[in-house]
Amino acid sequence: MKNVLVTDFSGMLEAEGFLAWMGEVVYKDWRDLEGTHCYCDEAAKKQILAGLPEPLPKLRWIDSGDYHYMSHLLALKEKEPFHLVLLDHHPDNQEAAFGGVLSCGSWVRAMQEENPLLRDVLEIGPNGCPEAIPEGWLAARRGERVYVSLDEDILCRCFARTDWSQGTHTLEQVLIILGQLLDGTVEVTAIDICGGLTIPKGATPEDLRVNRETNIELYKFITEYLK
Repeated sequence: MKNVLVTDFSGMLEAEGFLAWMGEVVYKDWRDLEGTHCYCDEAAKKQILAGLPEPLPKLRWIDSGDYHYMSHLLALKEKEPFHLVLLDHHPDNQEAAFGGVLSCGSWVRAMQEENPLLRDVLEIGPNGCPEAIPEGWLAARRGERVYVSLDEDILCRCFARTDWSQGTHTLEQVLIILGQLLDGTVEVTAIDICGGLTIPKGATPEDLRVNRETNIELYKFITEYLK
């Protein structure tokens, strides 16, 4: 069953061995697409949006954190109002640079400005933001739709190796948060996951192993709920 979308810009998941471990997926190979690394120019944006399948699988692996802007592009395919829950060590709501070009650091602001279906954003992990779901947040949105975006740089280095500064969450803490989101109080419309480290940016075999094992645990946990 093709229950996962993989957008491949760097070959990272293949290098980890995680892509082969998953088996059959909906696979989009954009490794040769120009204008995508950290920033997504208008030509690349149009090609990506045109190339996304319909319907989209609920679980999406979108490469390293350099491509976290894919969350915004994927959420443009939503048909009904939704809340965004972002698990990340960084807020990703910076003002767009270089003439407003979409980037891995500005996509949350772009989503707020360009997606009329977005109701609100709950950020978990960045400085000044909660470390877990605030009490009452889920109950206040009972039955409503939630889009979840997870950047593995929220995890400490025991569980993830990235090329960005990292947080202190354990994998268990992240799984608890995901379990609360997936327990049926709200409707999780999609979960996308980014993070990791590419070989050109210095990933060692040990880095790839750690990231692969975390991805496998995330996959097993999430797919139990998204059957």
